[in-house]
Amino acid sequence: MNFLYPGFLFALLLVAIPVIIHLFNFRKFKKVYFSNVQFLKAVEQQHSSKEKLKNLLILLSRILAIIFLVLAFAQPYIPVNSQEGSLKNNTVSIYIDNSYSMEAVNKDGNLFDEARRRAKEIVKGFGINDRFQLLTNDFEGKHQRLLNQEEFLKALDEVKISATTRNLQQILNRQENVFSGSANPYVFVLSDFQKSITSAKKLSTNPDVQYAFVKLNATTLPNVAVDSVWMLSPNHQPGANERLVVQLKNYSQEAAKNIPLKLTINNQQKGLGSITIPAEQTVRDTLNFSGLNAGWQKGIVSIKDFPVTFDDALSFSFKVDKSLPVLSINGTRAGNYIKALFGADNYYKLTENDERNVNYNGFTNYSLIVLNGLQNPSTGLAQQLKTYLNAGGLVVIFPDLDADIQTYNTFLSALSLPAIQNLDKTETKVDQIDLQHPIFKTVFEEIPKNLDLPVINRYYNFVEHNSANKENILMLPGRKLFFAKYGMGNGSVYLSATGLNTGDGNLARHPVFVPLMYRIALSGGTAGGLYHYLGSDNVLSGKKIDIGKNQTLKLKADNFETIPEIRQVDGKTLIYTADQVRNAGFYNLSLADSILAVYAFNSSRKESDMHYLSKAELNNLAGNSHLKIFDTDQDAIKLTAGADKIGQTLWKLCLILSLIFIAAEIFLIRFFNNTKRTI
Repeated sequence: MNFLYPGFLFALLLVAIPVIIHLFNFRKFKKVYFSNVQFLKAVEQQHSSKEKLKNLLILLSRILAIIFLVLAFAQPYIPVNSQEGSLKNNTVSIYIDNSYSMEAVNKDGNLFDEARRRAKEIVKGFGINDRFQLLTNDFEGKHQRLLNQEEFLKALDEVKISATTRNLQQILNRQENVFSGSANPYVFVLSDFQKSITSAKKLSTNPDVQYAFVKLNATTLPNVAVDSVWMLSPNHQPGANERLVVQLKNYSQEAAKNIPLKLTINNQQKGLGSITIPAEQTVRDTLNFSGLNAGWQKGIVSIKDFPVTFDDALSFSFKVDKSLPVLSINGTRAGNYIKALFGADNYYKLTENDERNVNYNGFTNYSLIVLNGLQNPSTGLAQQLKTYLNAGGLVVIFPDLDADIQTYNTFLSALSLPAIQNLDKTETKVDQIDLQHPIFKTVFEEIPKNLDLPVINRYYNFVEHNSANKENILMLPGRKLFFAKYGMGNGSVYLSATGLNTGDGNLARHPVFVPLMYRIALSGGTAGGLYHYLGSDNVLSGKKIDIGKNQTLKLKADNFETIPEIRQVDGKTLIYTADQVRNAGFYNLSLADSILAVYAFNSSRKESDMHYLSKAELNNLAGNSHLKIFDTDQDAIKLTAGADKIGQTLWKLCLILSLIFIAAEIFLIRFFNNTKRTI
């Protein structure tokens, strides 16, 4: 048997008090004078043996009551595998949840401070030769080494709140990695256990490790968060009207009324309003703004909501381009329709290449590539286009209907596009147009009853084996393909069944051609997202960056600078931040003195949901594993290291025995041979 608090055993010295009382027998006697005391002496002699027995029983009851009361405070326990485990040292991994939700409060104060206090209690319950791991959401390298008790307590004081979040299985896996050798392994998880901490129905645990979840309970707080934002147009032009959709979420059970909403771009206010959100509902609002100059834009959507404030602002970034580069690869019989179309607007910068002289290395510099009437498209061109498409590019194919069909099929097959069956020279008219497709959705203010559609003199019929990634935009009678979109990698291919020559039809001269091509060009947008989340988005993707021999990319912010790892994959540059970015805000990606990109990082919205797993739900997650779950509101006495490595606690038994012996003392005094002694 061992004790959690052996220091209380010094209180056993209190046993001397009833002994001293018994020895000195501090009792007062009242003298009564009689003429003859012979009979009184006889009575006293007759009862002296019973009186001595009574006093000894009272003394024994008092001693035992004190002993068991002291033992209850010292908390005796029987260790698990006591014969085996007592010969080994212990390795203890303690996880402290340092996410934003731990800033919530309860009757004992801040949850994060309570977690650190509980961790200190756990550590002090182990022996001087035991070793400890301190783990937080940051998963830092220094947290992978074992510390003695003094080092652990010092490291514990240095832990701070972090924007990074982890799920429960990740935490347990990380803790289990620290165990080696023959020491007894113990795992402690101190957290508020938000429901977002796990999505698994059961936890995977090691049967050789003893686990303990310490659930810290927060006072329920209302919370409204800026959940997400997105732009309605993927392309941004200088001075153009922009529309930003803001999604707000109310996590509380009461309606949030008149929440102030503000939009700032480059520290200039661009939108202001208020919004009411029903209980536990999501509401969207659209903010309109304009007047942006070319370059990178730093935007912030913010609300005012107390007391939970870490999710009241969401940063985002996007680029306004001076121009949109378009490449047209032309066949020898291609017309000038593409040149006339994109040359009419200064925003589009058109580059034309002959199909016999194509610069493959420059594909990544263009937002749109048009294949205009190629006679001999090669598989080499197809492979380069595939790389370009994987990086998020856009390709439009207008075939030459006089080219060799087999050559075209080889090219189309390399791009996973449908094969040409034959050339149909029957004059026909486009039968259907998908006005709900993003290409046409906002083009027409009012849809005409008899919409004029292109007339086609000749076209290719295609054999389609898989249309899962296909979106029909224009169709011929019988739902035949005329102009459709195919997804490939992160990009899209738009395939036409006819060319742009006059003999093929009037598509190039039809009014629908202009919005069709312009909207395709504008649908590309930037490769990266508007924003990223700390702790989860550790890989940033962007257009290919050419880096010189002695040049390095740097990621910079206020009082922060790092050189990230980069990889060139499929025409894109991948930037690995690992765990270096830890604070929300804007980070500039720089090469020499030029800013290549601006990335916005935000705290994860997983912490916004102030709903927690109950003790019963945690038990269901644990299943039949060797895992104990303690609720600080219900199991406060057990929150020590000893209580988590025991087979059976004995403090309750000691407390009960102490009360029994106190009751026995009272019974003996009041009812056992209760006679008055006089002399």
